[in-house]
Amino acid sequence: MTTVNRTDSPLKRARLATNMTLEETADALNAITGGAADASLVSAWESGRRRTGKRNRAGLCVLYRDRSEVLFAHQDGAAASVLESAGTAAVVKVLTPWTDLVGAMVDVVGDARDQLVVTGSRSREKAYLAAIETAVAQRPDLVHYRVLYGPPRHRTLADHLLRLLELRDPAARHNGVKTLHIGVVERAEVPERFFVASETAAVVPLPSFHGAEGFDCGVVLSREAAVGLVHHGREACASARPLETAGAIQAFLGQHTFLGQHK
Repeated sequence: MTTVNRTDSPLKRARLATNMTLEETADALNAITGGAADASLVSAWESGRRRTGKRNRAGLCVLYRDRSEVLFAHQDGAAASVLESAGTAAVVKVLTPWTDLVGAMVDVVGDARDQLVVTGSRSREKAYLAAIETAVAQRPDLVHYRVLYGPPRHRTLADHLLRLLELRDPAARHNGVKTLHIGVVERAEVPERFFVASETAAVVPLPSFHGAEGFDCGVVLSREAAVGLVHHGREACASARPLETAGAIQAFLGQHTFLGQHK
């Protein structure tokens, strides 16, 4: 029987008390939530390195049959985040004009080796999307997470999602690891997030000063902040509804229209 250590977090103690491995816990949680949590994310929750989102908190409470305030006490009492402690030092560079923003986003993709997280449903910059496809095609060890917030706003992004599925099968495993995750956050109360992050850098686009729809400036963030955003994106993807077959994406797209189109 697994030994439970008093110094372990209550979340880890709950798992050990059920004699479940990290992998078994992730699978059991996903069966409850329909999400895509993995062993490394469960480990980060247990250590307190990452906070567990609302959907996965509810699922873990069901799995372990305990209350949220008990299981997640170690997270809720955690120290301030990187941005809170580092302040403006987390911002490496402000990006203007638009061409600098796109170039910086392409650079983040180009430098990613371990993980690449992209969020948002408005992407349509062909050079940027092509860089992501190249990274997915040429780096089999790279784990890519794509989190949508509602349907794609443009056909270009929809086509990009389908090309990702042509390049990789989300059901396959590379060295035992799932390397492509695509999910959509459909809850209307969750605001859309925009960023691209790797293990070394991140870019966060900011709203345009010139129009309501655009995002034509942004900031480059430090390595520490980038790691935080990678975990943020993984958590969001774990709570999202998977869109990981061409049929699922086509069915989802069939329920919506793109900007400039009419039913």
